[in-house]
Amino acid sequence: MIQAMNHFTVLAEDLADTLDFYVGLLGLEPGPRPDLGFPGAWLYAGGQAVLHVVAGRTMPQPRAGVIDHMAFSASGLAEVKARLDERGVAYNLGRQAGAGTWQLFCHDPNGAKVELDFDPAEAP
Repeated sequence: MIQAMNHFTVLAEDLADTLDFYVGLLGLEPGPRPDLGFPGAWLYAGGQAVLHVVAGRTMPQPRAGVIDHMAFSASGLAEVKARLDERGVAYNLGRQAGAGTWQLFCHDPNGAKVELDFDPAEAP
């Protein structure tokens, strides 16, 4: 029945910081979003909406959710590392056992864990 992943939603405490992270740092592109009656943004990768940022809402207490992280296929490992270092964003980088895929884990400004997967042939 399921055909593909449609998108993830992040609840943003600070919309500008969240957009700076996903657009300015990680390179997603803002795109069309219908008027849903509250602030936010749709962010795209390769023309596909992949992340819905929702703002202007009170954060649930305690914060809900069971999703551990969101993962994106990425390229330009050395550049991404340099950008994270420049902004002081902490991350962990390792190789996936077997496939050798480079996996970089960091957190967005709201605490959501983000995984970026790079081709094994890339050099860190």
